[in-house]
Amino acid sequence: MPIAKLRSENHRDPLIAIIVSVIICSVLIVYPLSYAISGARPLFMLLVVLFWTMCQPTWCGIWFAFATGIFTDLLVDAPLGMNALTFVIITFIARFLTRERRILTFANLWVISFLAVLAHLVMIWMVQIMGGLQFSIARHWQPLVSSVLVFPVIYFVLRKWRI
Repeated sequence: MPIAKLRSENHRDPLIAIIVSVIICSVLIVYPLSYAISGARPLFMLLVVLFWTMCQPTWCGIWFAFATGIFTDLLVDAPLGMNALTFVIITFIARFLTRERRILTFANLWVISFLAVLAHLVMIWMVQIMGGLQFSIARHWQPLVSSVLVFPVIYFVLRKWRI
């Protein structure tokens, strides 16, 4: 059997998986939680954007990060462009720094996701301070731990569409 035919049989288009993962993340973002635990809600959309832009760079890039950032802003009633700005900057930096590495292990992706969530929280903090919005350190740093703990679940659910 020719190698090209074997390769085309194993190749899966991730379009449906991308759409379904964004829809599931949007439900998880707006799902009502009690006030005590709502502050520790993981940054699902950022983690999914990172996964797709790192693991499927031909399908998802800067425009995907921008569109999902705007979508996230509309979902959580944030100032329009706040999440979009951070998603685009984080995606650009992550793709720029890893463009030479074609083999990204799970550990590499986990460290990148930790640094990306940390950068996202710092940028959101800066935007809120510049905008004169009230900022609580205790409430806004809780998603860091929960997002780092949720990323392996997202990775292992979506890993079959990795290139």
